[in-house]
Order: sequence, then structure tokens, then C-alpha cells
Amino acid sequence: MKISDNKATISFSNGDPSFEMPVYKGSIGPDVIDIRKLYGQTGMFTYDPGFLSTASCQSAITYIDGDKGELLYRGYPIEQLATNCDFMDTCHLLMYGDLPSVQKKKEFTHIVTHHTMVNEQMQFFMRGFRRDAHPMAVLTGLVGGLSAFYHDSTDINNAEHRDISAIRLIAKMPTMVAMAYKYGIGQPYVYPKNDLSYAGNFLRMMFGTPCEEYVVNPVLEKALDRIFILHADHEQNASTSTVRLCGSSGTNPFAAIAAGVACLWGPAHGGANEACLNMLGEIQRNGGVEKVGEFITQVKDKNSGVKLMGFGHRVYKNYDPRAKLMQETCNEVLAELGLENDPLFKLAKALEKIALEDDYFVSRKLYPNVDFYSGIVQRAIGIPVNLFTGIFAMARTVGWIAQLNEMIADPEYKIGRPRQLFTGSVRRDVPAADKR
Repeated sequence: MKISDNKATISFSNGDPSFEMPVYKGSIGPDVIDIRKLYGQTGMFTYDPGFLSTASCQSAITYIDGDKGELLYRGYPIEQLATNCDFMDTCHLLMYGDLPSVQKKKEFTHIVTHHTMVNEQMQFFMRGFRRDAHPMAVLTGLVGGLSAFYHDSTDINNAEHRDISAIRLIAKMPTMVAMAYKYGIGQPYVYPKNDLSYAGNFLRMMFGTPCEEYVVNPVLEKALDRIFILHADHEQNASTSTVRLCGSSGTNPFAAIAAGVACLWGPAHGGANEACLNMLGEIQRNGGVEKVGEFITQVKDKNSGVKLMGFGHRVYKNYDPRAKLMQETCNEVLAELGLENDPLFKLAKALEKIALEDDYFVSRKLYPNVDFYSGIVQRAIGIPVNLFTGIFAMARTVGWIAQLNEMIADPEYKIGRPRQLFTGSVRRDVPAADKR
């Protein structure tokens, strides 16, 4: 971060003296006005609900240009990473700043692979949940509970502790997601296997049983690995900001990541692909492909209350760069599993075609986003809809950890403490009971 030659000046129409603020330049992206001394100098706060124009931190991890439809991890375009790298490459990149050499990747993959098991007592912890509990409710509890099992790595001011807790979280998240699934359907847990890839191991823990050997389908393995890469980080989104805010209090990494999991559960955030599949299911029940036109008419009517899920994005005002990659993967998976003519997937394709060609959606840049395609891929693989957000949490864990560790290492970081515009009652005295 370097100071700009420009300075911002705030002036007041009531005659109060103007106030000058420094402007900082990032390596790319908008300049930033430093308002830290604003309250001390003027007695005023800024007001920015939803943080639409506020940079809460400085970061060197992920950059998004929503107008261009660009996403960079540590400077590398997401298209190149998703095509030329795997998830272990991406994890190393986000955590340590560089893509690993062949030897470093071997070492990193080995340590992640050999931390995939969880303490056996977590099975008893699981039994406290109802069988029909939402997997995200279970996962929030499991991640938060890790600090009770691995309390030897909870000091965030210790770099060694931060590293081992990071490895543990990345390694154990697939195991816990699979456990939450197996518990819900009453099947025995399947232990991780060290000769499989990160994605392959997860597929086996999800769909394998003790009755027979599970053979990993390489097309599905590659598809899942790509989902992990595309969801690994996304700058200062709601769940990442939650992890940073939670971690700023000095809490342990497991608690901070559990807070991120809880935030991700929201339908406006990580639950978007679940909401998308639920939408498709609703259209299917109401007539399927033949009723798509009717549904689109309702979407265009602002008074109908009907929303088109899986299209458009808060940040991307152009095509979501992850969506094109996921679209390719979606077509590969449907072809591999012979599902091109499945009614729900035909419906999804019809909806996609209308949204890409209809002027109403094109003019508003409501393109299919990554959630639209990833939801279709996961359903095709056999992952239940209520577990989609758990998959998202598993992929995003490395991004959360990288962001948390970056914040802790920043000498300027302080406990997060937003201010407010108070609109309640002014000071008043409590009346006697008989006068109320």
C-alpha cells in the first residue's frame, strides 16, 4: 500500500473548516481514502450500510473486477488456475503466496492427506444431533467443536499453531462434511484413504460403503476438484468478512471458521446454489419445460415476488468468470452420466438458453452464475441439495484461513468495531411503575 500524490478534501457547507485525508493506491483496483482520523478531526462517522464503498482491510490474496468479470488468486486468473492446476496447488497458492514446485506440492499434499482423520470421539458428538438436522447445522457444530479436540493449536499469535490448525481444517473438512451426510442417511462412516486425491477421497467417503470397494470416476473427481478451485476464495465477501471480524477478537481459528460456516449458510450467500435447485424443482413440479415461458413472465413482473435464482451477481456486472468454466464441467458431467435428457437438467438448459438470449436478462446482465452450474453438477453427482452449502464451505475453508492469517500478520489490524447512526430515543428517565 503506497500513498497517492492525490489527497481527498472533505468540506462542510456550514462553514466548519475543511479536512484533508490521505489517499492510498493499491497495485490494481480503485484508490482508497483513509478515513481513520475522520471522527477524531470532525466528530463524524461515515455511513455505508452493506459496505458498498468501504474497504475494511488491505489484502494481497484475491482481486475481483466486477465490471470486467475478472477474478485473480494472488495475481493468477481463475481461468488459468482451473485449467492448469488442481485444488492442492490452489490451497498452497492462497496460503503461502506462490504455486508450489513439484517437491513442495508433494510435501503439502502429503501433510494434508495425513491429517484427514478426525478424533474418534467426534462420532459421539455427532450422536447429539437429530438424524434429520440440516447438514450445515451439524457442520457448524463440528467445526466449532474442533477446538475442543485440537486445543494444542489454538493460539492465533503463534505462527506454528496457525499453520497446523490451517492444515487440520483443510484436511478434516471433507471428512466432517461426509460424516454429516452419512449420519443423516443412517450409513456407517467411511474413513479417508491416503492413496486418493482430495476430491477422490471425498467422493469415496460420501458414496462408498463397507460392502464393496468404491471406484472413483475420474470425470466426477475432476469436476469436484474444479468446484473447489472456483469457490476457494472470493475477496471480502460476507463469510470472509465474518471470519476476519470474529478472528479480530483473538478467538481460535476453529471458532472463526465456524462463524464463517454459519454465515455461508444464508440463502443470499452460500445457499444460492441450493436455492437455485429448489427453484428448478418448483418449476418442474408445476409443468416443467413447457412452463418455463410462464415462469420467465412472472420473473419479469416486479409485483409477482418470483425471483430467478442462479443468475446475476452482487459483484460481477459482467459474466461471472467462474460460470463459463463451470458450464464446461457441467456439460462433461451430464454427458459422462448420460443425464442430458433428465427432465430437471433439460429444464435447466432451457432456462439457461432463455436467459442468455432474452433482451430483458441480457440488458440487465443477469447471466447464469457459478451457483447455477455448480448446483446442477452436484445434483448430477448425487450430492443432496441440502449438502450443497457444505461443499461450498469445504472449498472456501482455505480462503477463510488465508484471509484470517493475513489479518493476524497485519501490524495495523485491530478488533473490528463498526459504528452506527443512532435513530432511537434520546436520553429519558425511567418513570415510576404506576406512571407507565
